[in-house]
Amino acid sequence: MKHMKKWIMAAVCTAMIAGIGLGLSACGGSGGGDESAGDVNIYMWSDYIAQDVVDKFTEETGINVNFSYMSTSEEAAAKITSGGGDEYDLVMPCDADMTSLIDGGYLEEINLENVPNLDNLGDAYKNRVFDPDNKYAIPYLMNYVYVVYDKSKCPIEITKYEDLLDPQLKGQIASVTGQRNLFPIALVSLGYDPNSTDDKEIEEAYEWLKKYVPNVAGFDSDSAETMLINGAASVGFLFDGQASKAFSEMGDENLMVADLKDPIQLGVDELVIPKGAKNKENAEKFLNFILDADNMALNLQTMMEQDGQGYACPNEAAVAKMPEEYTKSPALNIPKHMKENYFLQLDVGEAAKTYDKYWTMLMSDQE
Repeated sequence: MKHMKKWIMAAVCTAMIAGIGLGLSACGGSGGGDESAGDVNIYMWSDYIAQDVVDKFTEETGINVNFSYMSTSEEAAAKITSGGGDEYDLVMPCDADMTSLIDGGYLEEINLENVPNLDNLGDAYKNRVFDPDNKYAIPYLMNYVYVVYDKSKCPIEITKYEDLLDPQLKGQIASVTGQRNLFPIALVSLGYDPNSTDDKEIEEAYEWLKKYVPNVAGFDSDSAETMLINGAASVGFLFDGQASKAFSEMGDENLMVADLKDPIQLGVDELVIPKGAKNKENAEKFLNFILDADNMALNLQTMMEQDGQGYACPNEAAVAKMPEEYTKSPALNIPKHMKENYFLQLDVGEAAKTYDKYWTMLMSDQE
Protein backbone atom coordinates (compact mmCIF):
# COMPACT_ATOMS: atom_id res chain seq x y z
CA MET A 1 0.00 0.00 0.00
CA LYS A 2 3.67 1.19 -0.64
CA HIS A 3 2.34 0.77 -1.81
CA MET A 4 3.62 0.42 0.67
CA LYS A 5 8.17 3.42 -0.84
CA LYS A 6 11.17 4.58 -2.64
CA TRP A 7 9.99 4.07 -6.21
CA ILE A 8 11.12 4.13 -9.85
CA MET A 9 12.95 7.20 -11.08
CA ALA A 10 10.71 9.19 -13.33
CA ALA A 11 11.47 8.18 -16.86
CA VAL A 12 9.93 7.05 -20.10
CA CYS A 13 10.72 3.52 -21.12
CA THR A 14 11.19 3.23 -24.82
CA ALA A 15 14.30 1.16 -25.12
CA MET A 16 15.49 1.72 -21.53
CA ILE A 17 13.85 2.92 -18.32
CA ALA A 18 15.58 3.54 -15.04
CA GLY A 19 14.42 2.22 -11.74
CA ILE A 20 12.30 -0.35 -10.02
CA GLY A 21 8.65 0.46 -9.67
CA LEU A 22 5.11 -0.69 -8.96
CA GLY A 23 3.72 -1.97 -12.19
CA LEU A 24 2.62 -5.08 -13.99
CA SER A 25 3.80 -6.06 -17.43
CA ALA A 26 2.36 -8.14 -20.17
CA CYS A 27 3.89 -10.38 -22.69
CA GLY A 28 2.65 -10.64 -26.18
CA GLY A 29 4.83 -12.41 -28.69
CA SER A 30 7.76 -14.74 -28.57
CA GLY A 31 10.46 -12.13 -29.07
CA GLY A 32 11.54 -9.47 -31.51
CA GLY A 33 8.51 -7.24 -30.98
CA ASP A 34 7.01 -4.97 -33.61
CA GLU A 35 8.65 -1.55 -33.19
CA SER A 36 5.35 0.14 -34.00
CA ALA A 37 3.27 -1.77 -31.43
CA GLY A 38 2.45 1.44 -29.57
CA ASP A 39 2.56 2.44 -25.92
CA VAL A 40 1.25 1.55 -22.50
CA ASN A 41 1.00 4.43 -20.03
CA ILE A 42 1.27 3.57 -16.34
CA TYR A 43 0.68 5.59 -13.18
CA MET A 44 2.24 3.91 -10.16
CA TRP A 45 4.83 4.05 -7.39
CA SER A 46 8.42 4.63 -8.41
CA ASP A 47 11.23 2.12 -7.74
CA TYR A 48 8.79 -0.78 -7.84
CA ILE A 49 9.61 -2.70 -11.02
CA ALA A 50 12.99 -3.83 -12.28
CA GLN A 51 14.62 -2.16 -15.27
CA ASP A 52 15.51 -5.51 -16.79
CA VAL A 53 11.89 -6.62 -16.69
CA VAL A 54 10.59 -3.48 -18.38
CA ASP A 55 13.27 -3.76 -21.06
CA LYS A 56 12.37 -7.40 -21.62
CA PHE A 57 8.70 -6.51 -22.09
CA THR A 58 9.53 -3.86 -24.68
CA GLU A 59 11.94 -6.20 -26.47
CA GLU A 60 9.36 -8.99 -26.68
CA THR A 61 6.35 -6.87 -27.62
CA GLY A 62 7.65 -3.66 -29.20
CA ILE A 63 5.41 -1.75 -26.76
CA ASN A 64 6.92 1.36 -25.18
CA VAL A 65 6.24 1.81 -21.45
CA ASN A 66 5.67 5.36 -20.19
CA PHE A 67 5.65 5.88 -16.43
CA SER A 68 4.30 8.63 -14.20
CA TYR A 69 4.57 8.43 -10.44
CA MET A 70 2.37 8.95 -7.43
CA SER A 71 3.26 9.78 -3.83
CA THR A 72 0.15 8.38 -2.10
CA SER A 73 -2.50 5.78 -2.90
CA GLU A 74 -5.10 8.53 -2.66
CA GLU A 75 -3.50 10.18 -5.69
CA ALA A 76 -3.98 7.03 -7.74
CA ALA A 77 -7.67 6.79 -6.84
CA ALA A 78 -8.12 10.48 -7.64
CA LYS A 79 -6.52 10.00 -11.06
CA ILE A 80 -8.98 7.24 -11.86
CA THR A 81 -12.10 9.07 -10.69
CA SER A 82 -11.13 12.23 -12.57
CA GLY A 83 -10.97 10.54 -15.97
CA GLY A 84 -7.63 8.79 -15.76
CA GLY A 85 -8.30 6.85 -18.96
CA ASP A 86 -7.49 10.00 -20.91
CA GLU A 87 -3.86 9.71 -19.76
CA TYR A 88 -3.22 6.20 -18.45
CA ASP A 89 -3.77 2.59 -19.42
CA LEU A 90 -2.84 1.15 -16.03
CA VAL A 91 -3.09 2.76 -12.61
CA MET A 92 -2.05 1.35 -9.22
CA PRO A 93 -4.58 2.01 -6.44
CA CYS A 94 -4.55 0.02 -3.21
CA ASP A 95 -7.06 -2.67 -2.33
CA ALA A 96 -8.94 -0.31 0.00
CA ASP A 97 -10.15 1.72 -2.98
CA MET A 98 -11.39 -1.15 -5.10
CA THR A 99 -15.02 -1.37 -3.98
CA SER A 100 -15.74 2.30 -4.65
CA LEU A 101 -13.86 2.26 -7.97
CA ILE A 102 -15.68 -0.82 -9.21
CA ASP A 103 -19.11 0.24 -7.95
CA GLY A 104 -18.60 3.70 -9.39
CA GLY A 105 -17.98 2.32 -12.89
CA TYR A 106 -14.50 3.86 -13.12
CA LEU A 107 -12.72 0.75 -14.41
CA GLU A 108 -12.61 -1.24 -17.62
CA GLU A 109 -13.22 -4.98 -17.45
CA ILE A 110 -10.07 -7.00 -18.08
CA ASN A 111 -10.31 -9.56 -20.88
CA LEU A 112 -8.97 -12.59 -19.03
CA GLU A 113 -8.42 -14.43 -22.31
CA ASN A 114 -5.49 -12.05 -22.71
CA VAL A 115 -4.21 -12.73 -19.19
CA PRO A 116 -3.83 -16.53 -18.83
CA ASN A 117 -0.96 -16.10 -16.36
CA LEU A 118 -3.53 -15.08 -13.75
CA ASP A 119 -3.37 -18.76 -12.77
CA ASN A 120 0.04 -18.12 -11.15
CA LEU A 121 -1.54 -16.11 -8.34
CA GLY A 122 -2.24 -17.80 -5.02
CA ASP A 123 -5.88 -18.69 -4.45
CA ALA A 124 -6.20 -16.01 -1.75
CA TYR A 125 -5.60 -13.34 -4.40
CA LYS A 126 -8.18 -14.52 -6.90
CA ASN A 127 -11.97 -14.28 -6.73
CA ARG A 128 -11.80 -11.75 -3.92
CA VAL A 129 -14.90 -10.26 -2.31
CA PHE A 130 -14.65 -6.95 -4.16
CA ASP A 131 -13.81 -8.64 -7.50
CA PRO A 132 -15.26 -12.17 -7.43
CA ASP A 133 -14.75 -12.80 -11.15
CA ASN A 134 -11.28 -11.19 -11.42
CA LYS A 135 -12.65 -8.67 -13.91
CA TYR A 136 -11.11 -5.47 -12.62
CA ALA A 137 -7.94 -5.81 -10.53
CA ILE A 138 -4.65 -7.69 -10.77
CA PRO A 139 -2.61 -7.80 -7.52
CA TYR A 140 1.02 -6.89 -8.10
CA LEU A 141 2.91 -6.93 -4.80
CA MET A 142 1.93 -6.85 -1.14
CA ASN A 143 3.28 -4.77 1.69
CA TYR A 144 3.31 -5.42 5.38
CA VAL A 145 3.63 -2.13 7.25
CA TYR A 146 5.43 -2.41 10.57
CA VAL A 147 8.05 -0.92 12.88
CA VAL A 148 11.81 -1.50 12.79
CA TYR A 149 14.37 0.08 15.05
CA ASP A 150 18.10 0.34 15.63
CA LYS A 151 18.78 -1.28 19.01
CA SER A 152 22.06 0.60 19.35
CA LYS A 153 20.38 4.02 19.04
CA CYS A 154 16.70 3.70 19.95
CA PRO A 155 16.20 4.63 23.64
CA ILE A 156 13.23 2.30 24.22
CA GLU A 157 11.97 -1.17 23.33
CA ILE A 158 9.00 -0.99 20.99
CA THR A 159 6.24 -3.60 21.35
CA LYS A 160 3.09 -1.60 20.54
CA TYR A 161 2.04 1.47 18.56
CA GLU A 162 1.57 3.48 21.75
CA ASP A 163 5.34 3.31 22.25
CA LEU A 164 5.76 5.51 19.17
CA LEU A 165 4.35 8.42 21.20
CA ASP A 166 7.11 8.20 23.82
CA PRO A 167 8.71 11.68 24.19
CA GLN A 168 12.15 10.00 24.11
CA LEU A 169 11.55 9.39 20.39
CA LYS A 170 11.14 13.06 19.50
CA GLY A 171 12.42 13.52 15.95
CA GLN A 172 13.51 9.88 15.76
CA ILE A 173 10.91 8.16 13.55
CA ALA A 174 11.24 7.76 9.78
CA SER A 175 7.63 7.32 8.68
CA VAL A 176 5.61 6.47 5.63
CA THR A 177 2.76 8.84 5.02
CA GLY A 178 -0.84 8.60 3.75
CA GLN A 179 -4.03 8.77 5.75
CA ARG A 180 -4.90 5.09 5.30
CA ASN A 181 -1.45 4.07 6.54
CA LEU A 182 -1.37 6.32 9.60
CA PHE A 183 -4.93 6.54 10.90
CA PRO A 184 -5.19 2.73 11.32
CA ILE A 185 -2.28 2.53 13.77
CA ALA A 186 -3.86 5.29 15.85
CA LEU A 187 -7.24 3.53 15.78
CA VAL A 188 -5.68 0.19 16.73
CA SER A 189 -3.75 1.82 19.57
CA LEU A 190 -7.01 3.32 20.85
CA GLY A 191 -8.73 -0.06 20.73
CA TYR A 192 -10.86 0.70 17.68
CA ASP A 193 -11.41 -0.96 14.30
CA PRO A 194 -8.52 0.11 11.99
CA ASN A 195 -11.18 0.74 9.32
CA SER A 196 -13.51 2.65 11.62
CA THR A 197 -16.26 4.74 10.07
CA ASP A 198 -17.21 6.40 13.37
CA ASP A 199 -16.61 10.16 13.29
CA LYS A 200 -15.74 10.36 16.99
CA GLU A 201 -13.21 7.53 16.74
CA ILE A 202 -11.57 9.11 13.70
CA GLU A 203 -11.33 12.40 15.59
CA GLU A 204 -9.66 10.61 18.51
CA ALA A 205 -7.23 9.02 16.06
CA TYR A 206 -6.42 12.50 14.75
CA GLU A 207 -5.60 13.61 18.30
CA TRP A 208 -3.37 10.52 18.69
CA LEU A 209 -1.54 11.34 15.48
CA LYS A 210 -0.97 14.91 16.66
CA LYS A 211 1.19 13.35 19.39
CA TYR A 212 2.93 11.13 16.82
CA VAL A 213 3.98 13.96 14.51
CA PRO A 214 6.58 15.56 16.84
CA ASN A 215 8.41 12.23 17.02
CA VAL A 216 8.68 11.99 13.22
CA ALA A 217 12.00 12.89 11.62
CA GLY A 218 10.32 12.92 8.22
CA PHE A 219 7.29 11.61 6.34
CA ASP A 220 8.26 9.88 3.11
CA SER A 221 6.51 6.97 1.43
CA ASP A 222 9.18 6.96 -1.27
CA SER A 223 12.38 6.55 0.76
CA ALA A 224 11.79 6.75 4.50
CA GLU A 225 14.36 4.00 5.02
CA THR A 226 17.17 6.36 4.01
CA MET A 227 16.70 8.27 7.26
CA LEU A 228 17.47 5.06 9.15
CA ILE A 229 20.39 4.18 6.94
CA ASN A 230 22.06 7.60 7.26
CA GLY A 231 21.44 7.81 11.01
CA ALA A 232 18.88 10.63 10.93
CA ALA A 233 16.34 8.34 12.63
CA SER A 234 16.52 5.38 14.98
CA VAL A 235 13.01 4.04 14.32
CA GLY A 236 11.14 3.34 11.09
CA PHE A 237 7.44 2.87 10.44
CA LEU A 238 7.95 1.35 7.02
CA PHE A 239 6.71 -0.81 4.20
CA ASP A 240 8.44 -4.19 4.18
CA GLY A 241 10.30 -3.32 0.98
CA GLN A 242 11.79 -0.27 2.65
CA ALA A 243 12.70 -2.35 5.70
CA SER A 244 14.36 -4.85 3.37
CA LYS A 245 16.58 -2.14 1.96
CA ALA A 246 17.47 -0.93 5.46
CA PHE A 247 18.47 -4.45 6.47
CA SER A 248 20.56 -4.86 3.32
CA GLU A 249 22.46 -1.66 4.14
CA MET A 250 22.67 -1.94 7.93
CA GLY A 251 22.63 -5.69 8.61
CA ASP A 252 20.63 -7.34 11.34
CA GLU A 253 23.17 -6.99 14.16
CA ASN A 254 21.40 -3.89 15.49
CA LEU A 255 18.41 -3.34 13.22
CA MET A 256 15.39 -5.41 14.18
CA VAL A 257 11.70 -5.75 13.45
CA ALA A 258 9.71 -4.61 16.46
CA ASP A 259 7.86 -7.60 17.94
CA LEU A 260 4.49 -5.87 17.94
CA LYS A 261 1.53 -7.09 19.95
CA ASP A 262 -0.74 -4.86 17.88
CA PRO A 263 -1.97 -6.08 14.47
CA ILE A 264 -0.01 -4.86 11.46
CA GLN A 265 -1.34 -3.71 8.13
CA LEU A 266 -1.14 -5.82 4.98
CA GLY A 267 -1.83 -3.90 1.81
CA VAL A 268 -2.07 -5.13 -1.75
CA ASP A 269 -1.12 -2.87 -4.64
CA GLU A 270 -3.48 -3.46 -7.54
CA LEU A 271 -3.16 -2.78 -11.24
CA VAL A 272 -6.37 -1.64 -12.92
CA ILE A 273 -7.37 -0.29 -16.32
CA PRO A 274 -9.20 3.04 -15.98
CA LYS A 275 -12.36 3.61 -17.95
CA GLY A 276 -11.60 4.94 -21.41
CA ALA A 277 -7.99 3.73 -21.52
CA LYS A 278 -6.65 4.18 -25.03
CA ASN A 279 -4.31 1.16 -25.07
CA LYS A 280 -6.33 -1.51 -23.27
CA GLU A 281 -4.91 -4.50 -25.16
CA ASN A 282 -1.36 -3.32 -24.52
CA ALA A 283 -2.23 -2.95 -20.85
CA GLU A 284 -3.46 -6.55 -20.78
CA LYS A 285 -0.24 -7.72 -22.43
CA PHE A 286 1.68 -5.87 -19.72
CA LEU A 287 -0.38 -7.54 -16.99
CA ASN A 288 0.10 -11.00 -18.43
CA PHE A 289 3.83 -10.49 -18.81
CA ILE A 290 4.42 -9.59 -15.17
CA LEU A 291 2.22 -12.48 -14.03
CA ASP A 292 4.54 -14.92 -15.80
CA ALA A 293 6.41 -16.78 -13.03
CA ASP A 294 9.85 -16.29 -14.58
CA ASN A 295 9.28 -12.60 -15.24
CA MET A 296 8.01 -11.89 -11.72
CA ALA A 297 10.85 -13.93 -10.19
CA LEU A 298 13.31 -11.87 -12.26
CA ASN A 299 11.55 -8.74 -11.05
CA LEU A 300 11.79 -9.73 -7.37
CA GLN A 301 15.38 -10.93 -7.65
CA THR A 302 16.59 -7.85 -9.53
CA MET A 303 14.96 -5.47 -7.06
CA MET A 304 16.75 -7.23 -4.21
CA GLU A 305 20.11 -7.29 -5.98
CA GLN A 306 20.06 -3.74 -7.32
CA ASP A 307 18.31 -1.81 -4.57
CA GLY A 308 18.04 -4.19 -1.62
CA GLN A 309 14.25 -4.09 -1.70
CA GLY A 310 12.24 -7.25 -1.12
CA TYR A 311 8.45 -7.31 -1.24
CA ALA A 312 5.89 -9.93 -0.34
CA CYS A 313 4.39 -11.31 -3.55
CA PRO A 314 0.99 -12.92 -4.30
CA ASN A 315 2.44 -14.79 -7.31
CA GLU A 316 3.05 -18.20 -5.74
CA ALA A 317 4.61 -19.63 -8.89
CA ALA A 318 7.21 -16.85 -8.87
CA VAL A 319 7.92 -17.11 -5.15
CA ALA A 320 8.61 -20.83 -5.61
CA LYS A 321 11.52 -19.86 -7.88
CA MET A 322 13.11 -17.47 -5.38
CA PRO A 323 16.32 -18.23 -3.43
CA GLU A 324 16.70 -18.26 0.36
CA GLU A 325 18.05 -14.72 0.19
CA TYR A 326 14.46 -13.71 -0.50
CA THR A 327 12.46 -16.28 1.46
CA LYS A 328 14.60 -15.85 4.61
CA SER A 329 15.05 -12.09 4.40
CA PRO A 330 14.60 -10.61 7.93
CA ALA A 331 12.23 -8.03 6.47
CA LEU A 332 9.95 -10.69 4.93
CA ASN A 333 10.50 -13.53 7.37
CA ILE A 334 8.88 -11.66 10.26
CA PRO A 335 7.51 -13.56 13.29
CA LYS A 336 4.63 -15.87 12.43
CA HIS A 337 2.35 -14.35 15.05
CA MET A 338 2.79 -10.95 13.38
CA LYS A 339 2.05 -12.29 9.91
CA GLU A 340 -1.11 -13.90 11.22
CA ASN A 341 -2.16 -10.84 13.24
CA TYR A 342 -2.84 -8.43 10.39
CA PHE A 343 -5.60 -6.21 9.09
CA LEU A 344 -6.49 -5.09 5.58
CA GLN A 345 -7.48 -1.67 4.39
CA LEU A 346 -11.20 -1.71 3.65
CA ASP A 347 -13.36 0.75 1.78
CA VAL A 348 -14.75 3.16 4.39
CA GLY A 349 -17.47 4.64 2.17
CA GLU A 350 -18.73 8.08 3.16
CA ALA A 351 -16.37 8.12 6.14
CA ALA A 352 -13.61 8.89 3.63
CA LYS A 353 -14.74 12.52 3.84
CA THR A 354 -14.12 12.51 7.59
CA TYR A 355 -10.67 11.01 7.09
CA ASP A 356 -9.94 13.64 4.44
CA LYS A 357 -10.95 16.44 6.81
CA TYR A 358 -8.74 15.30 9.66
CA TRP A 359 -5.88 14.37 7.36
CA THR A 360 -5.89 17.89 5.90
CA MET A 361 -5.89 19.29 9.43
CA LEU A 362 -3.00 17.03 10.45
CA MET A 363 -0.90 18.01 7.46
CA SER A 364 -1.73 21.69 8.01
CA ASP A 365 -0.52 21.38 11.59
CA GLN A 366 2.95 20.63 10.20
CA GLU A 367 3.18 23.81 8.15
